[in-house]
Amino acid sequence: MHEKKLHQAFSGKVIWLTGASSGIGRAVAIALSHYDCELYLSARSSKNLEQTASQCSSNANIHLLPGDLCLKTSNQAICSSIQSSTGRLDLAILNAGSCEYVDLDAFDSSIFEQMMQTNFISMVYGIESALPLLEQSDSARLVGMSSVAGYIGIPRSEAYGASKAAIFNMLSALRVSLSAKNICTQVICPGFVATELTARNDFPMPALITAEKASQEILSGMTKNHFEIHFPKRMSLGLKFLALFPERLRFALLKLSMKHN
Repeated sequence: MHEKKLHQAFSGKVIWLTGASSGIGRAVAIALSHYDCELYLSARSSKNLEQTASQCSSNANIHLLPGDLCLKTSNQAICSSIQSSTGRLDLAILNAGSCEYVDLDAFDSSIFEQMMQTNFISMVYGIESALPLLEQSDSARLVGMSSVAGYIGIPRSEAYGASKAAIFNMLSALRVSLSAKNICTQVICPGFVATELTARNDFPMPALITAEKASQEILSGMTKNHFEIHFPKRMSLGLKFLALFPERLRFALLKLSMKHN
């Protein structure tokens, strides 16, 4: 029954997925390729996009549209190509992003600029370019990648977490405002997922899951109309609960966690 629901949700859909060259984005692309949909995959690296496509179903209808998503012009060009090809967009999954941590011994504002540009502003560009196409769909869905790091201020994630919190806040507002245009807005908030990015982490990653498991959670979540798709629950619910604590206790627990890392 679950597989049947996924087929019903994605078959016949025109889908744009950003950040499809690695990690969660690649896993989502591979998973979607098994349904009868038209997939437009974007990322900076053409070579890595081709590697993603090579791992997709041989029967998939895939178009590779590489570009630097941090540039407004790239987003516009990509959506112009989709417009010329199909005239509509049913599902935009804006997943592209990166992660950098703050070193308090060398506090650097450029990391904040980079995270806001790469994670937040690039998504704003994507939304701006995709909205006219989404408005042509009878079942439009806009989905953006945030993180559980956007729930509370986690040490070392000052820049990354701020960009993800901005995404969560923006998509929360769009959930309401875009409902008037019959566009369903959702946000994805994963915990630790085993990808090329997290492989660089030099600290314990509780409740770590595979990118394939993350893609299953994301696709399942997109078949529903809940705003937030968060996983793994043992981590995301834990952080949600921590955010409800009185600030003195919350900060004490965060300080304690730093000592153990």
